[in-house]
Amino acid sequence: MMGNVTLLEFLSAGQPVVDHRPFPRFRLDGRAWRAMIEQMAAAEWSVMALWGEPDEVHVALRDEETGDIAVASHPCPEHRFHSLARARPSAIRLERAVHDLWGLAPLGAEDRRPWLDHGRWPQRHPLAAHPLPPAEQPHVYDFLAAEGHGLHQIPVGPVHAGIIEPGHFRFHAQGETVVRLEERLGYVHKGVAGLLAGKTIDQAARIVGRISGDATVSYALAFARAVEAATGCEVPPRAHWLRALMAELERIANHIFDMGAICNDAAFAIMLSHMGVLRERILRANDTMFGHRLLMDCVRPGGIVRDLGPEGLHLLPLLLRTLRKDFNRAVTLYNETPSLLDRTTGTGIVTASLAHRFGAGGVVGRASGRAHDCRRSPGYPPYDDLDMAVIEALDGDVNARVEVRIAEVRASLLLISQMLADLPKGPVSVALPQVAGEGMAVAESFRGEVVVWVRIGEGGVVERCHAHDPSWFQWPLLEAAIEGNIVADFPLCNKSFNCSYSGHDQ
Repeated sequence: MMGNVTLLEFLSAGQPVVDHRPFPRFRLDGRAWRAMIEQMAAAEWSVMALWGEPDEVHVALRDEETGDIAVASHPCPEHRFHSLARARPSAIRLERAVHDLWGLAPLGAEDRRPWLDHGRWPQRHPLAAHPLPPAEQPHVYDFLAAEGHGLHQIPVGPVHAGIIEPGHFRFHAQGETVVRLEERLGYVHKGVAGLLAGKTIDQAARIVGRISGDATVSYALAFARAVEAATGCEVPPRAHWLRALMAELERIANHIFDMGAICNDAAFAIMLSHMGVLRERILRANDTMFGHRLLMDCVRPGGIVRDLGPEGLHLLPLLLRTLRKDFNRAVTLYNETPSLLDRTTGTGIVTASLAHRFGAGGVVGRASGRAHDCRRSPGYPPYDDLDMAVIEALDGDVNARVEVRIAEVRASLLLISQMLADLPKGPVSVALPQVAGEGMAVAESFRGEVVVWVRIGEGGVVERCHAHDPSWFQWPLLEAAIEGNIVADFPLCNKSFNCSYSGHDQ
């Protein structure tokens, strides 16, 4: 094993890929890939995303000590690669998905069960160079066994009581106490990577912005910035600021509604009513200012679609005052309701060590001591010009996740006030250069870090694109959070995470 080296020092021994911006990409042969895995066991390198191509696997890594980001690629002419899962358990499901989609087999992986492929696709390995015909019979998925006196299983889903996306939860319980929870997702996998190949940039932007509709601004922003990096496009300053304004409005709307939904699952329904009203005010303001309640298709490569006019500049200060007043009243109600705090405090704990091992971001990570926010590191405009604090808590329970949401709503309200005070003038979009290249970008959604990688070919056609949802690293932690809690607390824990089924099943 090599001594203490940084991520960039280690990967620079590989073959650099030209025109990959702004983060470098290196190709590693089999020996270097194995050495990277060995180094990861000791180094503070976290997995940001992992994806494939027909004969190559890619992993985006962050050096937690230096903040550097790079992509390591490994050609797989024999359609296999050594698994990262022993060094980083966050890679387990990603590698299973790579095998399902591209047919690249992770060597040494302990869990080789299909993840996205439920045996009902018209082809196996549909994104491989040579897809295989479907299996004659749908396979039987083997859930992990739990043995002990008095254990019983409780299957929940994939169809749920509410109007939500499908997911299956298999509980092993002893009485009311959960001994193990195992998830199964992928029921509505959309094949986004296949859909994006060959699309124009505008067509691809519409698809990426719909991967997880509640985070449409964040996905659109990450895609736009990846395309701009690949093509060398310089976006006008005003566009950067208005993109951030939309992103903060999206963050506030989701955090507010999540807080109400968490309280509703603790049988405190009045909070959901209060928060629903506040969210509706934000959505109506979005429609007035930018033409869409959820801000869908408002961010595009090269800038934004619609400028903020005089009506919006008049409306925003009024909205901020209303939100501050009514949100603070709701927070007081939360803090002064002992029966509610009794349900949220000490429930569904995610330890700091697990949050760091999985590289969990967003509310889930920050409530467990992993104070990472990609608006700050690596950072992107205009946050480097704003006074922004990264919120952190240490308890890792449902209450900590509520408290982080509360603090982030208040921080976002302050950020919007700063944006209104310093909003630059000028155009809000430019034409994209018609050049080929590769780019990767990150954007901080209300759930955490969205990662988008894209390869643009000649004529502005998307050759390859991969989008990564932060929920990939949070769903496994939900399994850990519920262990030792009662079954009735699962809805509370689940809502405090609010992972995206749709973002995962892309």
